[in-house]
Amino acid sequence: MNKLIALVIIVIVALIVIGSSVFVVDETEQVVITQFGRSVGDAITNPGLHFKMPFIQKATYFRKNLLEWDGDPGQIPTLDKTYIWVDTFARWKIVDPLKFFETVGGEIVAQKKLDDIIDPATRNFITSHHLIEIVRNTNRDMDISEAGIADETFRKVVVKRIKTGRAEIAKDIMEQAQPKLAQFGIELVDMRFKRINYVEDVRKAVYGRMIAERKQIAEKFRSEGRGESMKIAGDMEKELKRITSEAYRKAQEIKGKADAEATRIYASAYNKDPEFYSFVKTMEIYKDSLDKDTWLILSTNSDFFKYLKEYSGR
Repeated sequence: MNKLIALVIIVIVALIVIGSSVFVVDETEQVVITQFGRSVGDAITNPGLHFKMPFIQKATYFRKNLLEWDGDPGQIPTLDKTYIWVDTFARWKIVDPLKFFETVGGEIVAQKKLDDIIDPATRNFITSHHLIEIVRNTNRDMDISEAGIADETFRKVVVKRIKTGRAEIAKDIMEQAQPKLAQFGIELVDMRFKRINYVEDVRKAVYGRMIAERKQIAEKFRSEGRGESMKIAGDMEKELKRITSEAYRKAQEIKGKADAEATRIYASAYNKDPEFYSFVKTMEIYKDSLDKDTWLILSTNSDFFKYLKEYSGR
């Protein structure tokens, strides 16, 4: 009986010892073996079953995959003294777990280190560049078809040329921060701007300037429209006068030709029978000048009644 109890005790102790000396490393993990709080040997980065000294050694696990860092949003002035609200994020990983353990100890402290290094670098680069460099990435033409405007003047007013761009600034921030993080066994994989916005006071001023710019553009279009309208009206008036003048000239030519033809006919008729022609013209004058309400007091010797006297027998 005593032997059985002893055997059970031995088995239990063996299991405890084995359980304390064996540990498993997952594919997403890496381990640093510590002894009395200090690291022992190299870090274990290969997944599988591993062994350590029981009881006196401890396996400290660190994640191998990408980790998140979320920056502290805040107001930062640009080089052109415009205050903007900047929110950033980054992805990082532990590439040297042994150095990470010895210098940082854990992810919570590492997040604080990232705050202390990336946030100042971000502020440094934003204050060194103009606003347009931070909000734009390339010099590609902006799509303004939704505004219904395709005028080059609009582009020149709204869009300025950039030399660096947002992506390049983010890359510069990474290059400045990475050497400082490397001493903690950390690799900064990526860093991006999550959000860039104006602070409230500046936003109102910017909106006011945008409205003023668009009013200026609209007034330019209206002025050009008025000028074009006056030009069209002037051309129309000029064309109307030209047509009227041409019509008057042609009418005068036709009238002149008609008068000449009438004169020629009259002259021809006069030459054939001058006496008859004189008689007919005199009769027309009588008809046009004499009616029942007309009174004429003339001498009997007047030539006006020449034919009346001849045909009345007086």
